Amino acid sequence: MTIPRGTAQSPKYQRLAADLRRRIAEGEFTADAALPVESELERQYGVARNTVRLAVDVLVNEGRLVRLQGKGTYLREHPVLDHRAYGPGLTPAPRDCLAAPSDVYLGEAAEAGRELGTDFEMMIVRARVDIAERLGLRPGEAIVVRRQLRLLDREPYSIEESHYRAGLAAGTPLMEPDPVEGGDEAVLATLGRTEIGAVDHLVARMPGPEEAQWFQGGPGVPLMVQTRVTYDRRGPVRVIETRYSADRSRLVYGVGDLGARTTLPAPAAPVDPARADAS
Repeated sequence: MTIPRGTAQSPKYQRLAADLRRRIAEGEFTADAALPVESELERQYGVARNTVRLAVDVLVNEGRLVRLQGKGTYLREHPVLDHRAYGPGLTPAPRDCLAAPSDVYLGEAAEAGRELGTDFEMMIVRARVDIAERLGLRPGEAIVVRRQLRLLDREPYSIEESHYRAGLAAGTPLMEPDPVEGGDEAVLATLGRTEIGAVDHLVARMPGPEEAQWFQGGPGVPLMVQTRVTYDRRGPVRVIETRYSADRSRLVYGVGDLGARTTLPAPAAPVDPARADAS
């Protein structure tokens, strides 16, 4: 077995890491069996022990591998959950996910045979510049934030924060430190602020220290950050910022008329980023 040549500037350990990524993507290694030990990889590739160690370090930092003391090196696999983020229903349902996002999470977890848990808190904070701009406020104005820390099978899944103008939330159940029956959407409906549309902004970034500690991801695993601004006929209603660990979440968007589709699409095999351009 040889290491691909790559470019003249590409160090040998990076080329070895790229070939190990290829082998992982092609299913050569399984989660329940340790990868070949360093001495075996030395023999397979004809390289020095330090080259192997550096290559494995790269994949550990990317969150692809995990070293278990005294047991070996294994694939770091998290079950990936498809979340129907927005759009026409991909399965028949009385309401779409814009009307009842909490119900959607519960349904998706049940379909996947997983247990959804939520830790909840309410805070009054000063609005960040970007949140204030989207709500039509001045930066630093007081806003109400309702935060949900979602777990799947007790593993961190997402952090969701709904940001409200203080004047909208004042005197309503949105000020309660607990979830409300029917979700925040039910409260908004009673206030005459039923959400009828939304704009999503999607970015990827590395987690901050507190986020990394909560998600317990690999040091190289980014977050997907979905920032949704919802609207009624009077203007913006709330800003929902949801952060997902990229190794255990997949956002699904429906576009157009999907009436002929009666089931969710089958999960696709993971795509190796190093080979994505070639596909």
